[in-house]
Amino acid sequence: MLQQIDINDLKPGMFVNNVIEQSGMLKIKTKGMVNSAKSIQILKAKGVQKLEIDLSRSKIDQSESSIDASGSASQQQSTESVPALSDREQLDAATQLYNQALTIQSRFFKRLEAKDTPSLASVKDLSLNIIDSVVAMPNGLSCLSMMNKTGKYLLEHSLNCSIFLTMFAQHRNMSQAEIESISMAGLLMDVGMTNMPNDITQSTKKLTDAQKEIVTTHVDIGLDLIDRCGDVSDIVRDIIFNHHERIDGSGYPDSQNDVDVSVYARMAAIVDSYDAMISERLFKKALTPSRALSRLLKDPSYDQALVTQFIQCVGVHPVGSLVKLNNGRLAIVIRGNSTTPLQPTVSTFYHIKTANYSEVKTIDLSRSEVKIESSVRPEEFGLNLTKFFKDVFSGAL
Repeated sequence: MLQQIDINDLKPGMFVNNVIEQSGMLKIKTKGMVNSAKSIQILKAKGVQKLEIDLSRSKIDQSESSIDASGSASQQQSTESVPALSDREQLDAATQLYNQALTIQSRFFKRLEAKDTPSLASVKDLSLNIIDSVVAMPNGLSCLSMMNKTGKYLLEHSLNCSIFLTMFAQHRNMSQAEIESISMAGLLMDVGMTNMPNDITQSTKKLTDAQKEIVTTHVDIGLDLIDRCGDVSDIVRDIIFNHHERIDGSGYPDSQNDVDVSVYARMAAIVDSYDAMISERLFKKALTPSRALSRLLKDPSYDQALVTQFIQCVGVHPVGSLVKLNNGRLAIVIRGNSTTPLQPTVSTFYHIKTANYSEVKTIDLSRSEVKIESSVRPEEFGLNLTKFFKDVFSGAL
């Protein structure tokens, strides 16, 4: 017997036959037994809203749950909370979201490049999925934003900015309306780059002054493109146009000063610059996250109070960072520590002296004599960290 139910009525033991309704365009294909509350949480994080279950193949206690004619499940009240997703579960769910999001964003950008006027609906739905997912799997998304490097900078940068801005806004306890606008703005603030000449976007050398001047026009172009595609909030428009403004008047397009630059544009400036610094580009090497954060702290053109809050949000050693330990091992930061930021939880995987991979071991540095010596780049040790992380390391989380 097939029955449609709301995701909130899904219980462990039910057999899912099909996904009926979901937010956004992230096509979720699932069929099988729901084994745990964590599985339900992952489905919610992916935007699943309604499902079709097969009661004949479900294994549920009918005394605890029954399905009425409307498809709603009547459940006894329970004080048991849904357990948080494990690091591995977060990474698995985040990986699927990230890859599908790149596909959606790629289609949107390609239509803009073709001088088309695509609807903003897919971008809005994607931003809402990111907001939900940052709550359910923050560590997973943080890892992916640090490591998932496909070489398609503009696509990854837009997605990473949306993730970091969402995390930043939630950390600052901003309103839901502000969070939704800020998340969407992260996806859209560099859309003007889709109309930049190839000799600029694909340059392997540092841009000339003339080329840099052309790049500054991407904020005007971006705002014009979005205005053609549909309506957006004033916050989104502000971030698209002003995320390169600086509080000391050194930014563009209007060289605004401290009074004129909104808090939204200031937040976007920090996130935009941070992700650019930690990303490998054709013409420059990536910085380690801690080095990038240090640069932001030393630059008076950024709002230093907000920079401090951003560091509190992502951590001194952000999740996904590669660090060198004083025991001669390399490790990846897998969980932050708000109480003692210099002592996150890490997973070791590489012996520096022997230059060999070692057994993966998770260490809570707040409960260990082991300490972080420095933040390092994988290239320093000839590591393809992204491939290793996905193929081997993720299985040990």
